[in-house]
Amino acid sequence: MTASSRPVLPDGRLAAGVARLAVRHQGRFSVETVQRLIADSYDRLAEAAQVRTHLVVLAERFAAERLDALVHVESPAVVGRPTRVLFVCSHNAGRSQMAAALLAHRAGSEVIVSSAGTDPTGRVDPHVIQVLTEAGVPLEDAYPKPLTDEIVRAADIVITMGCGDACPVIPGHRYLDWPIADPDGAPIAVVRNIREALDSRVTALLDTLPGT
Repeated sequence: MTASSRPVLPDGRLAAGVARLAVRHQGRFSVETVQRLIADSYDRLAEAAQVRTHLVVLAERFAAERLDALVHVESPAVVGRPTRVLFVCSHNAGRSQMAAALLAHRAGSEVIVSSAGTDPTGRVDPHVIQVLTEAGVPLEDAYPKPLTDEIVRAADIVITMGCGDACPVIPGHRYLDWPIADPDGAPIAVVRNIREALDSRVTALLDTLPGT
């Protein structure tokens, strides 16, 4: 495939991100593959967003996560590599973001944590950011993102919360469903209670994971 036949980027500023990711994955994925994935990531985020700033930056981050997932899927299993946990809810603006942040904060490098939504919204719920900040759990860089095939396939454990029939099911994966209330529109006191409920479940989950 020649340069002229590569997928067209929806925003010319994405070219710098393509170059960075192509260097990171040199020998694994072609420049064309990287460009196609970053363009697709941009389009998916733009379609899901109600209000979106920094879309070029987020598209590169989303593409980077998807490429890392592809590396995991295509690599032979290695004993001792980190467990990958994926949290899924409808909008990826509340429960799944809280659960992912809490697990990542508690587990560190022992677990690779992702979150996604079956119908993502434009921003993380401000009350969710507030209650996590109160608990000392950073969430400054979080953003809602759609569920993609490679992210699901890379996960060792998929934890669903309220996405019903839209939640992914792939044979051979471990699935958990957490019946946690949706914080959307809830007062701050209720969102704090949701945080505590999720933290209890994260604690129980950590007890089942190797190396944590």
